[in-house]
Amino acid sequence: MKSEKRAWVAVLTGTLIVAGGGAVTAPPAWTQPALLQSHGAGGDILRAEASQVVSAPGIPGTVPARSTRLTYASSDTHDAPTTVVGTYLEPLAPWTGPGERPLVAYAGGTQGQGAECAPSAMLSQVVRFQPPADVLFEYDVIAIYQLLARGMGVVITDYHDLNAPGIHNFLNRKTQGYAVLDSARAALRLPDTGLGPNSPVLLYGYSQGGMASAAAAELQPKYAPDLNVRGAYVGGPLVSPQDYIARFDGRPGVATAIAWIVNGIAADYPDTRPVLDAALNNTGKAIMNEAIGKCGGLSSSFTQPQNTTQWTTSGLPLAAVIDGSPELKRAFDEQRLGGLAPSVPVRIYSARHDEGAPYAAVHGMAASWCGAGATVQLDSDAGLPPISAGLLGTHDVAFFPSLMTSQQWVTDRLANVPAPVNCAALP
Repeated sequence: MKSEKRAWVAVLTGTLIVAGGGAVTAPPAWTQPALLQSHGAGGDILRAEASQVVSAPGIPGTVPARSTRLTYASSDTHDAPTTVVGTYLEPLAPWTGPGERPLVAYAGGTQGQGAECAPSAMLSQVVRFQPPADVLFEYDVIAIYQLLARGMGVVITDYHDLNAPGIHNFLNRKTQGYAVLDSARAALRLPDTGLGPNSPVLLYGYSQGGMASAAAAELQPKYAPDLNVRGAYVGGPLVSPQDYIARFDGRPGVATAIAWIVNGIAADYPDTRPVLDAALNNTGKAIMNEAIGKCGGLSSSFTQPQNTTQWTTSGLPLAAVIDGSPELKRAFDEQRLGGLAPSVPVRIYSARHDEGAPYAAVHGMAASWCGAGATVQLDSDAGLPPISAGLLGTHDVAFFPSLMTSQQWVTDRLANVPAPVNCAALP
């Protein structure tokens, strides 16, 4: 499976490219673990080793935790065994809330498609430079710090293939959800942490992490009913990767992100590779190739053809190519959120003017969950105006106000406070 995922690039370009090749070497504090074949059930720990975290800019002191890097068993998008890497952060602060110390299964936001972008790497440095001009900041450390300061344990997954040989399947609904749920299982199995098999678990994420948290909430009743999940915070989730491609086609600075999505589809769905090989011209293939191993500053996106009509042999945009191919359409439809209802309370945060994860799609997902009987609160933030400042937009800025109320919501779920619901009148 791993070799097939790497080999599809050879089909498209005539050259085999290994993910992460040519990227900046990680510092001595972090080394990419050797790939372990998964022979265990989801969440089984295949390797555990001490790792390092550093202080975050603007936050006094170091991240208040002891860090353990985990290699654990999970499932791929076809439900076959696979291996994922994550990091467990054991708080130094005591838990003073009710019951056992809780565990937050934290889903990280978009960082890229190379090993150097993975949380296991970024937590040991927080800020990373990738030539020629990209600077990557691990902004999730702000939320993680606040959770740890409350005495909550935190485990953050690197997602499928982000920290192992292969191509990270960016925005894959099932593997992201599985990776989050199995990271919680793995953390609960670590000895001497104060956590136990029935410790309360909370799902938490923003942006790509919001999509992953939502996917985990949807999949948990069937995939991980053993977990004592108390609730899921879903911040600024991307509901459909295909909709993202259609919405952002031609906009400056997103070519690499679109390529990450397509790379992931091709890696996971072998029947799409001949379709893409025929549909993409040399320009499109070069953009796909260059995106592998790229971290999230995306400066290179501004120098690439922005309109995907320039990437295809037909001159059609990628969204039309997807709609015209049964193989591609089937693969992309599997990534859409909203088809399954969470069985735990969910709080969704979405800024009305979010350009990256549009509010209308988030509202539709919430309505679908509500219609299936889920306990949902949709927080519609109309206070943030449309923002565009270089690479920053409303979606990026909205991460910060979302922190202000989401962590109290999480704490209330642990205290058995009745979860607020606004399904009857979604904003």
